[in-house]
Amino acid sequence: MDKDWIEVTIITSSEAVEAVSGMLYNTGVKGVSILDPLDLIFRRDHTTDWDYFDESIIDTNSGVVIKGYYKKDEKFESYLEEIKAGVNRLTEFGLDKGAGTVTANKVNEEDWENNWKQYYKPIKVGEKIVIKPIWEEYNKKSDEIIVELDPGMAFGTGTHETTRMCIKALERHVKAETTVFDIGTGSGILSIAAAKLGAKKTIGVDLDPVAVESAKQNVSYNDLNNIEILYGDLMEVVKGKADIVIANIMADIIMFLTEQVKGFIVEGGYFISSGIILSKKDEVINKLTQCGFKIEEINIEGEWVCIVAKL
Repeated sequence: MDKDWIEVTIITSSEAVEAVSGMLYNTGVKGVSILDPLDLIFRRDHTTDWDYFDESIIDTNSGVVIKGYYKKDEKFESYLEEIKAGVNRLTEFGLDKGAGTVTANKVNEEDWENNWKQYYKPIKVGEKIVIKPIWEEYNKKSDEIIVELDPGMAFGTGTHETTRMCIKALERHVKAETTVFDIGTGSGILSIAAAKLGAKKTIGVDLDPVAVESAKQNVSYNDLNNIEILYGDLMEVVKGKADIVIANIMADIIMFLTEQVKGFIVEGGYFISSGIILSKKDEVINKLTQCGFKIEEINIEGEWVCIVAKL
């Protein structure tokens, strides 16, 4: 078996992480790793079971390093050009591209498949929710809820501000009879968190088949029967209404979906939206208000915003 892969490295900014990751997952990427100094600082300060933490890996001046791993085939060069063009266009969408460099190098499978695991430890991201990599041991406290996750396949590992704020919002609003729809489920982390918080029914949807398989795999690690992961568009594959619709995506997509999302939320239900950079906050709030939502919460962490709106 061929053990050599192509490693594509993008140097960008924290606010562009979701967009760049999305670009990679729209190509033939087989794995993605994200090294964000801000995430590492959060892990250092909130994770207690490090055997050793190398402070030299934290360089807040270097930007975010995103690595995508590809098998060398006839499509790779076109994928690489697509990524370069996409990174250059980030500024058109109001995102800081940072250094914006894209490079490609050959790498051995073992160099990326195992070494990155040292950076993933169990971490508490809300009042109750603990995200635990499946290979790690963790002594659960009585009031904690464990979400088992394989970050090797993940589109969201729980440490990014947008995901943390969504989980905290779910902790506040999920009740025993709650139905939750998760738009752009990615790794399935928010769907799994909602299900483990006691939601009666949770449905996660994603337009990316790789994300769907990732989410289904992560669901299988958590022994849940109140959750369903579907491939496709929310408006086409889901019937009925939810008490909570959650979308951790991008501000422009949230604004595009807001009017349609109303049809999937019960009266008095919540639309939890995140992935919103601070500069887009007012635009999203205005759109939600125009569409008949009442703003209940505006939560901010770093440069990111999570809005809880009530219908």
